[in-house]
Amino acid sequence: MKVGIISDTHNYLSKKTIKYLSECDEIWHAGDIGTIDILNRLEKISYTRAVYGNIDGDLLRREIKEYVVFKIKKIKVLMIHIAGRIESYNSKTRDLIKENKPDLLVCGHSHILKVSRDNKFNLLHINPGAAGNVGFHREKTIIRFDINNEKIQNMQVVKLDK
Repeated sequence: MKVGIISDTHNYLSKKTIKYLSECDEIWHAGDIGTIDILNRLEKISYTRAVYGNIDGDLLRREIKEYVVFKIKKIKVLMIHIAGRIESYNSKTRDLIKENKPDLLVCGHSHILKVSRDNKFNLLHINPGAAGNVGFHREKTIIRFDINNEKIQNMQVVKLDK
């Protein structure tokens, strides 16, 4: 199974983003989608799981949740837009981690690409950076990986500006 992780589109979805996500079995959007149109476009590409971010309005907030916890094979995932810094997350994220014990935390908000092992909470922390035009990031990025035999493999950062 191939997963594409995207965040902070801020109502922008490039042709290159669509191309890379169309190769995925699932798309996970970690918030700041922008409009319901972007979510609908993603859902036409592939099965999409999404959470709302701080810029997302009432329409998106009625359609999707602030956070989701789900399992793919044996990998438990927590996805939330604003998680805070690795190993010292905000209180909501810390409580969700303690309650759900995820193997993988997916977040957005910072526009900073990060894939790191969090030894304190025993999870893999992934922030795909930002794929939209709004924000201070210097390049647009998404992350893709495979889930094979209950393991995350073949992780790649896709730099959308190149």
